[in-house]
Amino acid sequence: MRILFDSKNEKYKKPFGAIKTGQVGYFNILVPLTCTARKVFLLLEKDGGTRQKFELTKGAYENGYESFSGDIKIENEGLYFYWFYIKKSDGGFSLFKQGYNDTNMEEGHKWQLTCYDKNYSAPDWAKGAVIYQIFPDRFNKSGEVDLSGKLTPFRIHENLNDIPDNRPDSEGNWNTDFFGGNLHGIIEKLPYIKDLGADIIYLNPIVKAFSNHRYDTADYMAVDPMLGSNEDFKSLCDHAHELGIRIIIDGVFSHTGNRSIYFESAVNEKNSPYLDWYDFKQFPNDYTAWWRVKTLPQIKKGHPGFIKFITEEVIPFWIKSGADGIRLDVADELTDGFICEISSSAKEIKKDALIMGEVWEDASNKISYGERRNYLFGHELDSVMNYPFLNAIKGLIKGDKSADDFKEEIMTIVENYPPEILCCCMNMLSTHDTARIYNVVSNKVRIAAFLQFMLPGAPSIYYGDEIGMEGERDPFNRGYFKWDRVDCDLHKFFKKLCRLKHELIDLKDENIRFENEKGVLIFYRNNLKIIVNLTNNPFESGGEIVFGENYAGGTILQNGFGIIK
Repeated sequence: MRILFDSKNEKYKKPFGAIKTGQVGYFNILVPLTCTARKVFLLLEKDGGTRQKFELTKGAYENGYESFSGDIKIENEGLYFYWFYIKKSDGGFSLFKQGYNDTNMEEGHKWQLTCYDKNYSAPDWAKGAVIYQIFPDRFNKSGEVDLSGKLTPFRIHENLNDIPDNRPDSEGNWNTDFFGGNLHGIIEKLPYIKDLGADIIYLNPIVKAFSNHRYDTADYMAVDPMLGSNEDFKSLCDHAHELGIRIIIDGVFSHTGNRSIYFESAVNEKNSPYLDWYDFKQFPNDYTAWWRVKTLPQIKKGHPGFIKFITEEVIPFWIKSGADGIRLDVADELTDGFICEISSSAKEIKKDALIMGEVWEDASNKISYGERRNYLFGHELDSVMNYPFLNAIKGLIKGDKSADDFKEEIMTIVENYPPEILCCCMNMLSTHDTARIYNVVSNKVRIAAFLQFMLPGAPSIYYGDEIGMEGERDPFNRGYFKWDRVDCDLHKFFKKLCRLKHELIDLKDENIRFENEKGVLIFYRNNLKIIVNLTNNPFESGGEIVFGENYAGGTILQNGFGIIK
């Protein structure tokens, strides 16, 4: 008989998942009578810090087991790990986690416990919202803009059906081909975005830059001329807000472009105020570049002058201009202190501003550059790009992962993340950095999208995915929107998913529970039963299907899915 403890089951731990500071946590462990345990202790260790020892109280007997339980309270936010010590008359042993929900003597892993600030709350408008991500140059062009201030050289495609360039131009410059999408074009298509069902627009960088992706900032305080003007951005925000749509912009604060007003000043002006932002190994041509890309000179991490500029000038400017939040590019390369100041700066002006981080792994226990990060304790990020969910969905549909694998990967994140943040996480199928979902799962896009919308968090549609646009990784995933495809069945399917996300209150919060059966994926979102059948055998759903595909009566066929109320 094994010692029983499952942190995902409220019989053993309550509340489930992360806890708030000052909140009482209940722990209960079942030890076989044959173990002859005299005492059981819970050992709690703050990451990189102190260790506490709590004696659990012996309780009732149950089917050959005796229970040991107790309450603990954590007053300081942070990342904690815990395990147990079983004391016997003739010694004792430590008990660790093994696998998904089992225990093991002396060997295994410690359980994780995330503790976040009891006073923290994420923006309500972002919880369970639908996000629409736009790569600005490739969405829609409307009217003409003044290109006199646009950094040269550049080329504008005459044919909007062209494939984006994947080679440098004749002068060796990369990413100099443009399609001319602009802010007026986005304003023009706001009714389309509203009709689709999006609540939030996330824009890839819009500030002045040399390249078409604009991650090489040239001026943090100005819209790129190819997109329009600062007044055009304010107009976009005003029009979006009238429709109930929020705007999130990209903030690129780990590096600038080498064509930026800051770097050019540093290398060309005596006593430049920006000289110390950069790490020159041998002035002026040898400097630290972001991932060794010479066009992207890296900002010294934690530079006080740069941080002051961003938090006192840049963030206030864009929030006051109408932005509702900031997505932080490569959050791993910003210090925790910098992210805290960005968050404080934005929320001082708009207290429900959303701060989202680009984090590719589990953000609750992320280690970057040798340091544990403090993203999710209530002072930094309200949301992250949920790549673990994306990887679980792709793995399941491609057959690389089982239904149980999917459950374990999803529930690990659900357990580790504060529920406030989990509900705001950007759950995407594609982004500007990944191959489009159609290229990954082909004709099973609908299953992927169904899962995306059924899981806790904020589902994100990468522009064009709703009409089946294709494209491998950058630059092929950044084609111009195919407006002649809008009236298609896939688009109608995404509209239905958006409607369900809005109408079914059970999909809004963090609650999820799995009951997989015979290889079929089954989980509950409060009162909703969600079924996805990727097996070869028909599956009896056990109820009336109110939404789904590829089912007959109450039977879900291969590659079928459905919702049962």
